[in-house]
This record gives sequence, C-alpha cells and structure tokens, in this order.
Amino acid sequence: MLSHKKSLNILRKTNALLEGHFVLSSGLHSSKYIQCAKLLSFPTKAEKISKSLANKIKKSFKKIDLILAPAMGGIIIGYEIGRLLKKETIFCERVKGKFTLRRGFKIKKSSKVLIIEDVITTGKSSLECVKLVKKAKASIIGFATIIDRSTKKSLKIKKKIVSHLKIDVPTFKANKIPKDLKLIPITTPGSRFIK
Repeated sequence: MLSHKKSLNILRKTNALLEGHFVLSSGLHSSKYIQCAKLLSFPTKAEKISKSLANKIKKSFKKIDLILAPAMGGIIIGYEIGRLLKKETIFCERVKGKFTLRRGFKIKKSSKVLIIEDVITTGKSSLECVKLVKKAKASIIGFATIIDRSTKKSLKIKKKIVSHLKIDVPTFKANKIPKDLKLIPITTPGSRFIK
C-alpha cells in the first residue's frame, strides 16, 4: 500500500495537486487544486495509485459485474481499474447535458455496478450515473475514486466511497477569503474553461 505522504508526492510531481490561489469551476476559491488527468498522463506513476485503489476496491466489494465511469474524468481510471480487476468497464457521456450510454454500451438487468471517478467532490456526476443504473434495473454496490475531496456538508452520496486518498481541500466564497490566500495571485484551472 502507498502511504499518504508518497501518494501526495506522486500527485505533486505530476502536477495533479497544485498549491496556490485558485478559482474553482464552482466559483469558490481554494489554496489547492486537483487535476487527476495530470496524474493519469504518467501511466507508470499512476500505476502504483491504481493498484492501491484496486486492492481497496477488492476488499470492500465482493461482487462486481460492471464498472461504470462518467466521461471525461472517469474514463482512464475506470479502464485501469477494470483491467486490474478483470471486469467489464463502460463509460457514459453527456449528450445535451445529460449522461447517456452510447457506443453500444449496456447495463444488464440485475447486474452489480461500481461507479468510479477520478475525483469526488459533491458526487453530482456519480449520482447522475446512478440514474442510468436504476433505469437498467441494476444495482449500485458503491463508488470508488482516486481522490475523495468531499466534505460531510458537500457530499450528496449516501453509500460507501472507496478512495485511494482522502484530501481536505478547503474552499471559500469570494467574500470570505482568508488574508494569506488573498495575497496569492489567482489562477483559474479546470476543464470547464478549456476551449
């Protein structure tokens, strides 16, 4: 198992964990920014974290029939965990703002589905995936993620989340930014702003 410290070092080395002053896609300000796509762009570094997460999933869930990942963030980690656990893995993607199964992907009735993402903050994307699973009359066994940065206040998921790492990422409204954070120039990251 990878220690918390070694995992953070891998995230920092791959620029998946940045520190500074960020305006997140939610509009909130934070001193930390997580972009797992940066980690996953280094397969040999991501491999250690993927294996650790796969082992935790194996211990937590005895029977998995299918892994479902939301596009874009969940596709690579979904594939990697599916490969390690030898499970069929599919992804859903947004069509007119709603998650949809395309490309001939199907969820079999009564199958046990694990939803996997790169980062869970509120669980909004994961819960949108749940709708597809329920529509197929299958069951959700749980959720997995590389990084769980949710808080009790922000999290909408009520089932168990298996994560490689739990990271506290404090966020602040624009009118409540701490003095030390105000002194750092703002960076606006995030895939929503990529053109």
